Amino acid sequence: MAYKTDYARVQGLGSAHEGVGHWWTQRLTAVALIVLTPLFVVPFGRALGGGHEALVATYSGWGHALIAAAFLLVGAYHLMHGLQVVIEDYVPEKALRTGLLIGNTLFGWALAAAGVFAVATILFSA
Repeated sequence: MAYKTDYARVQGLGSAHEGVGHWWTQRLTAVALIVLTPLFVVPFGRALGGGHEALVATYSGWGHALIAAAFLLVGAYHLMHGLQVVIEDYVPEKALRTGLLIGNTLFGWALAAAGVFAVATILFSA
């Protein structure tokens, strides 16, 4: 038994009227992370054993700094969308769900801002 109208079925819209946009965003950020993860992890891993000076030397250039900032922004956005799906699917109480969704959004953007601020501090202080 279908609970959608014919128009909603054609448009791909569910009860929240978001359609497949959320699904596509999650997939696009996942593909972006497939590309960005090795580009971030390899230089970070090489500099990790060298202490603070090696990290500053690695991220004082625009190339590594921009890749790190992109990785942190896309990663936080992907995390927010993934947690949003989990919260919406598994938290039945509306007030708690609303609070958790607001907290999820605030945490995600705070995480992204802190990471980008850290990378920018290294980039512009060196």
